[in-house]
Amino acid sequence: MQGNNGQLYEGQKLALKYFTVAIVLFGAQLLFGLIAAIQFLYPGFLFNTLDFSIARIVHINALVVWLLYAMIGAVYWLLPDEAGREVVGVKLGNLAFYVLTAAVAVVVLVYLFIQVGPGNEMTTWLITEGREYIEAPRWADIGIVAVVLIFLYNVYATVISGKRSGILTVLMADLIALAGLYLAGMFYTDNIAVDQYWWWWVVHLWVEATWEVYVAAVGGYILIKTLNANRKVVEMWLWIEVAMMFGSGILGLGHHYFWIGTPEYWWEIGALFSALEPVPLVGLFVHVLYDWGKERGKGNTIKNVPAFAWLTVETFGNFLGAGVWGFMHTLPQINLYTHGTQWPAAHGHLAFFGAYVAIMIAAIYLAIQGKAGLKELKMTKAGWWAISLITVGVLFMTVALTLSAYVQTMVERGMYGGTWEGYFVAQANQWFVQGMGWRLATGLMVIVGYVFLVYDLLTCAKKQPEEVYEASGAAAAA
Repeated sequence: MQGNNGQLYEGQKLALKYFTVAIVLFGAQLLFGLIAAIQFLYPGFLFNTLDFSIARIVHINALVVWLLYAMIGAVYWLLPDEAGREVVGVKLGNLAFYVLTAAVAVVVLVYLFIQVGPGNEMTTWLITEGREYIEAPRWADIGIVAVVLIFLYNVYATVISGKRSGILTVLMADLIALAGLYLAGMFYTDNIAVDQYWWWWVVHLWVEATWEVYVAAVGGYILIKTLNANRKVVEMWLWIEVAMMFGSGILGLGHHYFWIGTPEYWWEIGALFSALEPVPLVGLFVHVLYDWGKERGKGNTIKNVPAFAWLTVETFGNFLGAGVWGFMHTLPQINLYTHGTQWPAAHGHLAFFGAYVAIMIAAIYLAIQGKAGLKELKMTKAGWWAISLITVGVLFMTVALTLSAYVQTMVERGMYGGTWEGYFVAQANQWFVQGMGWRLATGLMVIVGYVFLVYDLLTCAKKQPEEVYEASGAAAAA
């Protein structure tokens, strides 16, 4: 996990910077999500100060950006450890980090200070391109490409001149696809249908193909570090994940084709394969856990309990959010009525949390252990409060959104045939409003959990039992 003499590699120090910004942006995502949830119930809240659309933009884009920060950080953390050498071009990587962070700060400030105005070509270049999830202005778009190119160079140059494990090989191929897809989103035309076509492929192939492979690779690395998982077992499941990406990740997109006039056979293909997306990760986790259970009495303890706990949340949260909730609302027979209601919101909240947020927090705990030089990292009370409040909060939030979505679908679509009148009648329905109220309450629960999480990340290494420090010292002496 560390370089010579127990010191961190420079690449791992760079990873810690990415993790720090990621946690700050995670807080921004939750804060603006809370504001948007309040405005949903009380439209007058922050009237003429913060528009609902801006709160929603910052909430969604902060999610995407903090996950990308954490993803880059996780790669910089595991890269020198797996390759057995320092990251090539680490100074260039540091420069890219500061440029990216400054750009993100400027973009957010522009969102907040210029909330309303004409939509013209200058808006596209300087304020926002208006594309959900990737709403950066054109100048920031170009800057992100430059930063990603530096990141890719560092990964490839380091692996080529060092050791090449199966995890790194999968990551190298996946990062090319992940970065390349972003370029598709930079096509811009005056035709909104063509523009949305390219945007659509970026967002969906990101989350349903390249990100799924990415989390499998990082999850495999975490299992090796926390449970001493057999590397051959991990890499076997990684290649299954890569093979299934063409089915579950690409063919699975067919469940979105309902509204674009493709042949009907795509609906069944998409529904079937999209439900299979979480299978490889669940298989990897269960396989490794079964092997670990057989060795448990032979001194094979969990080396990082917080990271393992968050990875457990990720495995089954991914299965529920992306698999079960995704399958429930994207079947064409259901999607006919649920499209554009709170059903996608319920699915999206649990899927993003389960598939990506939880594993990034696990990776950060792994870095906390490495930074402190501890042989093991135990869970603290604050850590348990953090994982409990955030996980239960998101689960209850998903249920609340689902209940509101059910009422919305029945009233707006079933009773009123999707008319404007039906939309407003459904929005005013007491059961719909109560669901939104519970969404707000569970959002507060998640924010309290976030406070515990930040506190734990800052203090958990200092609160470890004596035997962990003694074991660490003995390991260093040896």
